[in-house]
Amino acid sequence: MSKLQELADRVERLLLRHQEQLRTHRLLEQQLATLTQERDALRARLNSARSRIDTLLERLPAEARDTNGSAS
Repeated sequence: MSKLQELADRVERLLLRHQEQLRTHRLLEQQLATLTQERDALRARLNSARSRIDTLLERLPAEARDTNGSAS
């Protein structure tokens, strides 16, 4: 095989590898976007739950909060 043909084959393999890496990169970007959205949704749910718990704790009578909060 001539040197030129070997070089052409090598370039072709490199191009194929590059295309595969681009596809992999795009898939990873999509996965990252999905996971980021899921994380943000979970954070929002957590903040909402914290807020509801804080509201419920504020509604407790003061003496109930004092007795439940101390370890006598």
